[in-house]
Amino acid sequence: MSKQPKTIFTCSKCGTQFPKWIGRCTECGSWGTISEQITNGQSPITKIKVDKDQLVDFQKTNLPAFERLKTNISEFDRVLGGGIVIGSLILLGGEPGIGKSTLILQICNQINSPILYISGEESASQIKMRLDRLKINFGNLKFLGENNIEKITAFALAEKPGLLIIDSIQTLYSAELPSEAGSINQVRICTVKLLEIAKKFNIPIIIIGHVTKDGQVAGPKSLEHLVDAVLYLESSAKDNFRLLRCAKNRFGSTNELGIFDMTNQGLQEIKNPSELFLPQNQEPISGSAITCIIEGTRPFLIETQALASKTLFGYPQRKTAGFDQNRLQMLIAVLIKRAQMPLLNQDVHLNITGGLKINETGADLAVCLAIISSLKNKIIAPETLILGEVGLGGEVRPVYRIEKRLEEARKLNFRKIITPVLKNTSKDLIMVKNINEAIKKIF
Repeated sequence: MSKQPKTIFTCSKCGTQFPKWIGRCTECGSWGTISEQITNGQSPITKIKVDKDQLVDFQKTNLPAFERLKTNISEFDRVLGGGIVIGSLILLGGEPGIGKSTLILQICNQINSPILYISGEESASQIKMRLDRLKINFGNLKFLGENNIEKITAFALAEKPGLLIIDSIQTLYSAELPSEAGSINQVRICTVKLLEIAKKFNIPIIIIGHVTKDGQVAGPKSLEHLVDAVLYLESSAKDNFRLLRCAKNRFGSTNELGIFDMTNQGLQEIKNPSELFLPQNQEPISGSAITCIIEGTRPFLIETQALASKTLFGYPQRKTAGFDQNRLQMLIAVLIKRAQMPLLNQDVHLNITGGLKINETGADLAVCLAIISSLKNKIIAPETLILGEVGLGGEVRPVYRIEKRLEEARKLNFRKIITPVLKNTSKDLIMVKNINEAIKKIF
């Protein structure tokens, strides 16, 4: 005996289901969005015919390499792992006014294939004004001001562009759902439709997305699971620099970092980021130490600044910018226990210059020596580079890709390099076993 149809009530904005009708959704707080739906309590069991030819045997299958579309913007291509994969769906997020649309238009200027630009936020005259300001050749660029996803997919299939750009996903809506544009269900179904045409017709698509106050892409978390790559354009605390990070990439690494300078002519690539994060034309000060970090495959030098001052309260403060605060607490404990540094009555403030956020352990020794430099008010020689991870016993441990870091340091004429014990016996290397030995060598 079949089950009787069951009545449920669903919110058209967030998709929450209720057993009875209510005026206001308790999940998203919207009024008048609850509608009645009738479902069969239990679907009948049917026999599904299977075609074994659909099964893939990897031993008998040779898959070709992914074809990539080069943008000729090396920082963008580096973050994606070598360019835009044909048939991929890429999500680009960032704060309002940070330069997302500017970056996309500069990419359009470097691609010879026909491009279809869809915008639900700006008119054609606004886009034309930006193209003229950036001096971009728009001969292969076609514009469509549309919010309906069904019309957008119809235009995309008719044009078959080499690149499809959506600005932005939160402004699109589907006629299949009664909810407003930007709701969770609308964002999800619009992304699914774009993913379908990207995979079926090998059309690469870049989606621009808004971000929330927390810096995450607005909309359901499943949006990031649907796309092939998630990029974030961030602003640096120093001048007008922009950092392009990859949070997800199905076709490459997520550790790469692209650096741009925002100018009147758009985003300019920073070819040598080490010069960006190093002190320029300033007098040496205590509390400053230079180290080298690895972002993806790229090494670049950064300055760590520390300030130790006598605490005015009973409990000393530990403040950081760009460095993990828990790790700083651990390094200070090592300095107190193993190096007998009087830091129990000292406030310690640590800053990574340039607005960078680092999470690797190769900067541990530089952080420790910068704190001691500020505490003793003694300057570390500007041509000194410090590398090494510090353990709880005060020992200095090796860091990965040390040769790349040394090569970058020598390229910028660093004559004195403090490192853990290595097999390398170069004259410019000063090898130390523990934190006390490093203190003696430096001070």
